[in-house]
Amino acid sequence: MPHARRRALLKRCPRPVLLALLSAGLAGAAGADESELLGREEREALDLSEYRVNEPDAGYFDVAARMTELEQTDNSILLQELDELSQGPSCQQLLEYEPITTRVRIPGYYPNPEEWELASEPLFRFEDNVSMLAGSFVASGDSYYAECLVRYLDHWAEADALTDFHYDSMQPQAWFATESMIFAAGMAYAVVRPYVEGLEEERERLETWLNELAHLHADIPGDDENSCCNNHFYRRALYGSVIGVLTEDDELFRFGVSAIYSALHDMTEEGAFPLEVNRGRRATHYQNYALLYLVTNMQVIARQGYEEIFDLEIEGRTLHDGVDFLFDILEDPAALGDYAPLEQYTGFLKDPQYFTWMEIYQTRFDDPRVDDFVTRVRPLYNRSAGGYATLYFMSPDAQTHVFRDEEQRQTEAFRGLGQQ
Repeated sequence: MPHARRRALLKRCPRPVLLALLSAGLAGAAGADESELLGREEREALDLSEYRVNEPDAGYFDVAARMTELEQTDNSILLQELDELSQGPSCQQLLEYEPITTRVRIPGYYPNPEEWELASEPLFRFEDNVSMLAGSFVASGDSYYAECLVRYLDHWAEADALTDFHYDSMQPQAWFATESMIFAAGMAYAVVRPYVEGLEEERERLETWLNELAHLHADIPGDDENSCCNNHFYRRALYGSVIGVLTEDDELFRFGVSAIYSALHDMTEEGAFPLEVNRGRRATHYQNYALLYLVTNMQVIARQGYEEIFDLEIEGRTLHDGVDFLFDILEDPAALGDYAPLEQYTGFLKDPQYFTWMEIYQTRFDDPRVDDFVTRVRPLYNRSAGGYATLYFMSPDAQTHVFRDEEQRQTEAFRGLGQQ
């Protein structure tokens, strides 16, 4: 390892983690070759004991401070979000939805997109419902929505929902689909829990359910060739972190943290995530998709007092290298080199849900490329990975009006930055 990189690793990486990487012979292995990626057993051997849950009510943003800021805002984008969410749903109507207790089985997306969408609709409804209740609470300050979210989740907990899903290595789609339901529930609940008075029995039951569900789900290691270690691991890590915090479970929390170390270890010198950019025409999509969950997870971890996670450096690589590479390949697919074909799929650029991570990133780093991009796609919402990101994170001074020039919007944002 070059001396400069070794010094950087010593400076940025907690000593127990560093020792584990060195003892496994892995500290010099971060590169493009998939044979050099951090394997599941090696990842599980990392000593992350320095990480522990410190603030169970910290969530992923300062809810009280944000609500105060929103009360004073005259930003038209935020006011529109507040107006739409302040009149939230009927709790009684939401409680009429039956929890999913039958065996969940979902067809693969790429072979059967229409069948996948139809089978996934009840799962998406759950994610939208919990995210909407959290957003309505932030927008209105009305405890009705916070208490409704507790009752809604408890309804599912009483039914022991989502604990039965079909899984084998050749048919993992139900496992994939339920992972986002778990972190949708966890992140929504993290927003409201400090503000719910009473309902102790319901809260205890739903927290036990979330914890057991997270462990049940995470105990499946996934396919060694991909889902053990790629974006699906980053997704599982997100519910590991947030539910680990909510239930004061250091094991789950460290599982979430391990994804950050794994991703940075695997990152190439250019900043690519190898298992993502090896996805052919969807390489650009999956580079961004990985960032969606890694950045959101980092935000949960940082709220536990580990602000340095955003600047964690392993083998000279940081999160910022991954962001830089994304914008490089958006601007010019030739930057992918031999990883993937130049004819990249850009349909994902039409769906703002994939860019909620940028709101979090901007609050910390004020990147002009991110600012230029999110200006064209706000307001941003992701039904599972954090909900109403623009409402929760955008600075009132960042942007005052939605980008309305649809022709320019299509040209500049949705067809790829390289075609501006």
